[in-house]
Amino acid sequence: MCSFRLCTQAVFHETGFKKMDISKAKKNAIGRGTAIIYDEEMARHKLLWDHPICSFEVPERLTLSHDRLKHYGLLERCVPVPVREATDEEILLVHSSDYLESVKTTETMNTTELKTFSDNFDVAYFHQSTFRCAKLSLGATLQLVDTVVMGQVQNGMALVRPPGHHSQQNQASGFCIFNNVAVAAEYAKRKHGLHRILIVDWDVHHGQGTQYCFEDDPSVLYFSWHRYEHQLYWPNLTDSNFDAVGKGKGAGFNINVPWNQIGMKTADYLTAFFHVLLPIAFEFNPELVIVSAGYDSAIGDPAGLMSSMPECYAHLTHLLMSLANGKLCVVLEGGYNVSSLTESVCMTVRTLLGDPVPLIKEELAPCLSASETIHNVKVVHQQYWDILKYQDMNSVLVPSTEKLKEEEGATNSLPILDSDPAKSFQLLMEAYIRRILPQVPPVRTAAAISSIKSAVLEKCVKLEDKSLSNEEITTLLSGSDLKCHEDETALLSLGRICCIIQQIIRKQVRNGFAISSDISLASRAALKYSLKSGLKRVLLINTGNMNIPFKSQEDGKVLLLQMYGKQEVEKRTSKHRISLNWQKSIEYSGDFLYALFEIILPLAYEHEPEFIIITVGSENEGAAVSQVVHVMQGLAEGRSLVLIQDSEPQLVDLIAGILLGDVAPRAEPYNPACKENLSSLERQRQELQEHWRMLQYSVN
Repeated sequence: MCSFRLCTQAVFHETGFKKMDISKAKKNAIGRGTAIIYDEEMARHKLLWDHPICSFEVPERLTLSHDRLKHYGLLERCVPVPVREATDEEILLVHSSDYLESVKTTETMNTTELKTFSDNFDVAYFHQSTFRCAKLSLGATLQLVDTVVMGQVQNGMALVRPPGHHSQQNQASGFCIFNNVAVAAEYAKRKHGLHRILIVDWDVHHGQGTQYCFEDDPSVLYFSWHRYEHQLYWPNLTDSNFDAVGKGKGAGFNINVPWNQIGMKTADYLTAFFHVLLPIAFEFNPELVIVSAGYDSAIGDPAGLMSSMPECYAHLTHLLMSLANGKLCVVLEGGYNVSSLTESVCMTVRTLLGDPVPLIKEELAPCLSASETIHNVKVVHQQYWDILKYQDMNSVLVPSTEKLKEEEGATNSLPILDSDPAKSFQLLMEAYIRRILPQVPPVRTAAAISSIKSAVLEKCVKLEDKSLSNEEITTLLSGSDLKCHEDETALLSLGRICCIIQQIIRKQVRNGFAISSDISLASRAALKYSLKSGLKRVLLINTGNMNIPFKSQEDGKVLLLQMYGKQEVEKRTSKHRISLNWQKSIEYSGDFLYALFEIILPLAYEHEPEFIIITVGSENEGAAVSQVVHVMQGLAEGRSLVLIQDSEPQLVDLIAGILLGDVAPRAEPYNPACKENLSSLERQRQELQEHWRMLQYSVN
């Protein structure tokens, strides 16, 4: 902790905190709802003179984002939380008293004085209303932290400006006045007694202000990806490179992912999440996640020149909801193409509300430059994180890519059809969003269970008993499975499973689950029925130790992932039948997290399934299974079927809750990875990366 923060701690405890009032919030949303915090007054902060760079940061960034949420009917589904001003004591958690007093003086300045004052800082401007707006921006962020940490809502978003992540102890920078997220992290530690906070900065610019605040603090894990281009892009700091890992006790708790070319796409962002952030974050095990949500990393942004589509942020948000028991605070930072910005904001809020995550409509393969960066990040962090230490990454690479010229870069905008590029981009973006938005089923989860009663199951759709017809028996059963023809109970069980799949395909429900006495048979029948129903790509994840036959004609249509394979390495006969051979030791450990995030999840995303089947066998326990079920809800628009062995009834409520929208429980403590297991899994990943591009980050 920096010495200044130590000095202000006593003052802060004496003054206390301003209590929040959410009496107007929707009562039925408290506890599981999504907060939205916004005040139009923050739009008063605006530029009063010509400045080619500062002209990007306009009030419409805020107001149009709010309008777009209203357009989609998302605002009325959220819990409104009132904005308040941050107090001086709260600002002093990160900023110096001299800086605070100097900002106060801007309230009485004329335009000439404001311009002179602004010129003292690196790309920042002040207005007579800036101090008031900056206090509201920070206060709204603190309100969101209070509301989420106290359990009054599950998650939320603060629509605020001016932004904050560039602001440092003694200076404004990059449009930022007070560092909203940095103060919020300190506030959460002081007021709520939190010990582990994760800050995820997906803005296209490096949040150097946040990094400097916590670079020696192991209680805050800071992750940032940002346009860097070999230090040629603002803020042009060596401290933004991958080898800036933190200092002293904070070494390893600062993770920079510097992009060395423009045009980064969804695949590049997801690869950074899968292979860097998520494994480390789950080992860190945060109690709260705060996102510096800058949407200048999206397509069409004049500052970012990146190429990820708005639905990318839905996937990133969903993946972060697996952490910290779902306690997630999203705080607006940058984003300067209002069409791209507003749609990306809406994608984020949809996901926070629990809507299906849209399908990704682009090829998933990271570029060479992204792979080089991710390789280097993992190399320098191996010594700090258990889950990385046994990966054979060798040495740091000298990046082979150079800064792409704008005319040579990947497409950063959709085709322009008329003489008004902004209008054309907006129209094309709206048409694109209409194509990818999933139809939300009126009912979420179907249950094929008759013998178990619970409050969770009462929220599910119950299915009537339906036995298989003779035609269905012939289609789904063959060989030794035909003995079920004489077992009415087995036929009823399979009939219910087929009924769930049918309702999912028709979008009458989003997902479902069933208990089976023969889960191997149930999974084979479910797979056959889904393919016969016209589905072209199915993902089957087997978390139990059972054999599921794989037919050659299903190769390419079905991706079969066996989580716990035999210790003996089997000969791989197909790139679509993958058995991860490691000896399961502790149920929720670094081995499991590595397998899930660095192998299974990338494979699943690249397969792009239309439907997911997950089997839960008798050798599994709650924490691991719940994470698998939860993260897979981000694929196939949530269309999934979970099959549970009848010997595991204690898992029914847990799995049903997750399918209904509950968060997966956090497992404590983190169990270290087994060296032999992790080494075995890493060898398998290296073999598989020859066939699967989302596994390709090692560039040895």
